[in-house]
Amino acid sequence: MIAFHVVIPARLGSTRLPRKILREIAGKPLLQHVWESVRDSGAQETVIAADAAAVVEVCRRFGADAVLTSEKHQSGSDRVNEVAQSRGWADDAVVVNVQGDEPLMPPALVQQAAQLLAQDREADLSTVCHAIDSREEWLNPNIVKVVMDARQRALYFSRAPIPWKRVGTNPESLLPKGLAFRHIGLYAWRVAALARFSQLPAEPLETCESLEQLRALAQGFRIKLGITDAAPPRGVDTEEDLLAVEKILTRK
Repeated sequence: MIAFHVVIPARLGSTRLPRKILREIAGKPLLQHVWESVRDSGAQETVIAADAAAVVEVCRRFGADAVLTSEKHQSGSDRVNEVAQSRGWADDAVVVNVQGDEPLMPPALVQQAAQLLAQDREADLSTVCHAIDSREEWLNPNIVKVVMDARQRALYFSRAPIPWKRVGTNPESLLPKGLAFRHIGLYAWRVAALARFSQLPAEPLETCESLEQLRALAQGFRIKLGITDAAPPRGVDTEEDLLAVEKILTRK
């Protein structure tokens, strides 16, 4: 088992659902649910990287290790890197980036992402995916798809339906089952690789698809993929998501 840290980037200024990380779900701030779930992953320590003092204050009230990070960061990866550098974590240490709006993220999936870097010592980072069985999901541009090589390393990520079957006109037969995978936005990094990544400018492919991981691929980073049998429950991006997650947590 590889030792690892977890950092939860928590941005108060969400555009689609303002201040969502502090919204109450089943009697607790959304962010508290994320933190409580991640604590069961086996991480050495779990840190919340906030972009506002108000978030840090709330986190400390429920007992979390929270730090205020720079307002200048463009992404959650940059916040994770700031924490890794300020804590002095070793270059070969592993840190998992868990989004602050994923209150139902399974702890086992967090652990799986970290352990992938123990399996592939040459990989710079790792992430997870699951098979797509629905044609509608495969065609949905809001769902990120990934294709991999024989070593289960990422070849490309896209909002487009990939891979595309060249032969066949029946729409129902277009979905290439066994080859199409949905990417789950959970990343485990080696600290040195994350530090290098954070210094790089955006790549044209990244800008085109609005997918940060394409910067890593374009710059030659090796991304190990783990396949999970099922998708994790939904995150919170909209008011509808918030209500759906609340129902699940209330039942628990």
